[in-house]
Amino acid sequence: MVIKLRFMKRAQKGKLSYNRCIKSLLSLPLIFLFLITGNGEAAQSLDYITKKDITFPSEEIILAGTLFSPPQPQVAIVLVHGSGQEKRMTRFAERLATHGITVLTYDKRGVGASGGIYAGPEVGTNNVDSTNLSLLAKDASAAVNKLQEVAMDLPVGLVGFSQAGWIIPMAATQNSLVDFMVLFSGPTITSLEQLRFQFHTNGDPNYWETHSEVDAREAIKKDPDRFQFTPIDPIHPLTNLAIPGLWLYGAKDIQVPAQRCIEQLNQLKEEGKPYDYRIYLNLGHNTATSSDETPVEDAILWIHQVLSSKKIL
Repeated sequence: MVIKLRFMKRAQKGKLSYNRCIKSLLSLPLIFLFLITGNGEAAQSLDYITKKDITFPSEEIILAGTLFSPPQPQVAIVLVHGSGQEKRMTRFAERLATHGITVLTYDKRGVGASGGIYAGPEVGTNNVDSTNLSLLAKDASAAVNKLQEVAMDLPVGLVGFSQAGWIIPMAATQNSLVDFMVLFSGPTITSLEQLRFQFHTNGDPNYWETHSEVDAREAIKKDPDRFQFTPIDPIHPLTNLAIPGLWLYGAKDIQVPAQRCIEQLNQLKEEGKPYDYRIYLNLGHNTATSSDETPVEDAILWIHQVLSSKKIL
């Protein structure tokens, strides 16, 4: 049994005691019952979700967040921010928690109650160079370590938004506790290529009505860079990872070129990587916060399907 192997493997690594392994295995019938009925059932009430503020260390600072725990959780995730001065994502965490998912969400470094220094254009610094993105990946990895301590050794995933498309693959390669990843509008191109595309579209909501995919590809390939820095290329960690991943894109996105990213994901799939994607023809960049709830519903369903199909070891 795959789940049994997972618990025993962690026990051998010293992450679980023998008694905790046995306790976890005794709860398997209840877990399977939830997975059989949970995929199509109504969400649990928020009244049953417990919330606990927690702190954890990362790279010589303390990050602050909140843990959302449903009764009898099946899986646990860390939420990873997109760009901007983002605090903990309470409403999104609550939504996931009502579907049997324990969630840790935290204030980005230098924001809210978290220590450290925030990097971003609002304060005149670069938030998409390799130095800052690598630091944010270490923060996400530290959050995974904290979640693993408090979440009864459930399978752990990373779920993130936009800029997290660069952060999550790095964090997953750094931390073997990460079992899967979900990325809403996450780029698979380099951070320099993404900036070329974003400058090219110039915030035009009607861009895709007046431009072709060829226009976008030419801009990504040939437009001059407005900034000079060492970019992040997520293809490198994605090539080395073997965990399941889901990307969700809006076809009308003017910040991340969805079709180019899907092309790269298809290349990785041909190499045997367990990656999947969804594309929504009427959506733009904000696939996780749109009034259309389909992307979030698809992500929740995918997480439970990955668990029930025994793809997580």
